[in-house]
Amino acid sequence: MSELIIGLELPEIQKYVSQDDINLYAKASRDFNPIHIDEEFASKTPAGGIIAHGMLILAYVSQMMTEAFGKSWLTAGRFDIRFKTPARPGDVITVQGKIGKIYKNPDQTTVNCSVNCYNQKCETIISGEAIVRMNNNEDIN
Repeated sequence: MSELIIGLELPEIQKYVSQDDINLYAKASRDFNPIHIDEEFASKTPAGGIIAHGMLILAYVSQMMTEAFGKSWLTAGRFDIRFKTPARPGDVITVQGKIGKIYKNPDQTTVNCSVNCYNQKCETIISGEAIVRMNNNEDIN
């Protein structure tokens, strides 16, 4: 992104959520809650089956922000989000974002972006805001 404009859409990302992805995330995060990895257990819960780790799906949102804002996102980005519906194995997740507000001062620019994540059924998985601060003398990417 070369130019920051209110209303500018961020690069959309689509991800397929597989049980292998969930298992790998469980291993990396050491979160082996059976709701994520044990179909027999998960099927007996109110969730009715395996659900992906919320932070795995949030990582997809972070990927979109990194593609849009590069190092600035990695060093000075934060979320204010809500998890709405769990993602499940087999879901295709679409991540979208749009610049909503831009605050400029002499040294720094703060950009507030609306972010949404939904599945192939158009169910909202995550919604909220991502905020990134950038030094005015740095490139975005």
